Parts: sequence; structure tokens; C-alpha cells
Amino acid sequence: MDKMIRVGTLISGDTALKVMPKIIDYGFESFSITFGQTTGDVNLPELAKRLKDIIAKRDIIISTVSIYGNPLTNNDTVANWERIIDSGNLFGTDLVTGFAGRLTDKPINESIPKFKEVFGKLAKRASDKGIRIAFENCDMGGDWNRGDWNIAQNPTVWEMMFDAVPMNNLGLEWEPCHQMVSLIDPIPQLRKWAKRIFHIHGKDATVAWDVIQEYGVRGQKQYAWHRTPGFGDSNWHDIITILMQNDYKGTIDIEGYHDPVYRGELELVGQLKALKYLKDCRGGEEFIPSPF
Repeated sequence: MDKMIRVGTLISGDTALKVMPKIIDYGFESFSITFGQTTGDVNLPELAKRLKDIIAKRDIIISTVSIYGNPLTNNDTVANWERIIDSGNLFGTDLVTGFAGRLTDKPINESIPKFKEVFGKLAKRASDKGIRIAFENCDMGGDWNRGDWNIAQNPTVWEMMFDAVPMNNLGLEWEPCHQMVSLIDPIPQLRKWAKRIFHIHGKDATVAWDVIQEYGVRGQKQYAWHRTPGFGDSNWHDIITILMQNDYKGTIDIEGYHDPVYRGELELVGQLKALKYLKDCRGGEEFIPSPF
């Protein structure tokens, strides 16, 4: 499996012990364990042990452990970053991911000093334990001047962040969707940033250019939708090709629960379509050594 990019799915750390056994036989090759603003009272070492027992003797890995709070305004979120950094190796992963945080409703550049303070320490803590950190590229509805949760939303900010904390164990958790809904072409961006991408969220988007041309992006008409891969506008053959050309070693984990059609009772239908589609885009179900 090491010769192929694994395709898996995101799964909530709060429900992983119940959900994983129900979907493990469908062909997911990795699981990204996610938490919201806090890991709560979850015993991470115990969770890690029980999840590893579930996937034991299978060619399946835990790809990441993630926390999606705001570490620049919430000390509890910082403490939870420390928890997942300290527990990452117990899950069998060297990668933890989440939001970079933001000073609420301040211009992005005003968050950089606080980012440097918080993640300078967290990056050092992670490095000492052999752990890498990757930041999701979701804007959480914000822009340059106002917003909450996450500054790591476009290349201008990525440059600022990595200049502020110049450590090699900091990278990106990237997906084309968040760039597309901002009307950014993700392909040239991926070519430029592929070496700094540690994890891929398998989520796509559909952009309704006819709506944009008639109504613009500030009207009442919705002009973009988050989609499950295989139903959106991206050509994942191209995305995976670029990743492989850049010796990408991470996984693609499907981020569901956003598609306007394949959700609710159709959630697993959509995810299994995405699983098959992404495996097809990488070249097939499994690695077959060439006889040539």
C-alpha cells in the first residue's frame, strides 16, 4: 500500500468506537480522527488503544488526529492541541491537524504575532515528539478584515505564517473546495504548494458560473456548493498526479457531511462513491508491482 496514496475518511473521535466497526469493511484505507473545539473528557490513550485494536491485522492506518477550535483566543483549545500532540504517536500517526486560529474580527495580519507566540511553542513541542502539524485551509466564512477561527485560508497568509514560525514540521491540510468557493483555481496553487501539504481532505466544490455571471457573489443566489469528490468540479486525476509528482506521502481522507444531495440517509452512498472514484483516480484498488 505504501506505493499508492491511501484513501480514507474523517470520523469523529467522540463516535469513532461505534462508527468505525460499522464501516471498516467498505474499503476505507485510513481514518482521520477529528474533534471539534475540545477533546472533552475522552481518554486519548485509551481511545488510541481501542481504535488500533479495531484495525489490527488490517492494512488500515490512523492518518491524523485533529482539533478544530480557535487556539489564538481559547487557552483550552491550546491545551487540547498539546493533548493531541502528546498522544499522536499512540494512534500510530506523526500528524496532528486543525485550525490556526484567529483574533476575532481583526484583520488577518494582526493575528500573526499571536500565531507566532502560540504555534512557536506548539511546533517545538511537536518537533520534540516527532510530530508534524498541518493547518486546514478553511476560511470559516471570514475574509482578510473580519472573521473567526482560522487565518490559514490563502497563500498570502501561508507565507506570513511560515515566515513567523519557520519550522519544517508545519504544513497544510489542503482541499480544493475551500479555494474554489473563493473562486481560486486550486490546480496552480497545488503545484506551487504541494511540498508543504501534509494531509488532504477529500472534499470538492461545484461553482455555478452562470449564477455568478448574472447575480455576482454578493446577492441572494448561492453560487457554490461543497461536494463529495466525484460530484464536484475538480479533476482528482490531476490532483493526485500532482501529489504523486511531488512524492506526497500522506492520505486523502473524505470529508463528508457537506454535500447538498449526498447527506443524511445518503451520506454513506456518497462517501462510497467518493472512495471508489478517488481510488480510480490514483490508478486502481491496489498496487500491483510492474513486471517490466
